[in-house]
Amino acid sequence: MKNLVFVFVALLGLVALVSCNDGETYAEQRDRENSAIRRYISENNISVLTESEFRDNGYKTDTAKHEFVLMQSSGVYMQIVRKGCGDPIKDGETTTVLCRFTERNLLTDSIQLTNDILSFVSIPEKMSVTNTNGTFTASFDPNSSLMYTFYSTASVPTGWLVPFNYINIGRQTEPDDEIAKVNLIVPSTQGHQYASSGVYPCLYTITYERGR
Repeated sequence: MKNLVFVFVALLGLVALVSCNDGETYAEQRDRENSAIRRYISENNISVLTESEFRDNGYKTDTAKHEFVLMQSSGVYMQIVRKGCGDPIKDGETTTVLCRFTERNLLTDSIQLTNDILSFVSIPEKMSVTNTNGTFTASFDPNSSLMYTFYSTASVPTGWLVPFNYINIGRQTEPDDEIAKVNLIVPSTQGHQYASSGVYPCLYTITYERGR
């Protein structure tokens, strides 16, 4: 745990150093961020779908074709790896969702944080999610959240909420059941407070599972 904390703090220091170059404006920081996103898309042969193409595909993305859909309103790129078992979160419903995730800083191409390792196998990310007319809000449980521990806020990054309109939230009750899994490219404006202040994008791999 101490080693993970050290690596995390070191990475944040590096991000702060990169983000605070003398004379660099916010516009220049955003240009650098957008360049990092375009570079990742190019280097990984990602095919970017429009939202209308995504709709016409039945709200699916083909992982074999490296498809991501660009959500215009947020700037988040989403790839649905598995839609998942169970059902969507209903309008008016509040439920507990458990997540495993890996967060990669696309400026430094480094993993900053993950609970998808043996050290945290018994501590999934736990959040309370509410659907209000198709708009989702959520907060982390401080007692079971690596994101809360390191970023000191219960606020769930807005980018994490984008998939909820398109995935099911269930539990594995049969051998063939699979919980929802997505890949997200999240710009700083939709990320946590450190990404926002440091103006850097993150790549997330996240699984979503309904809590008991």
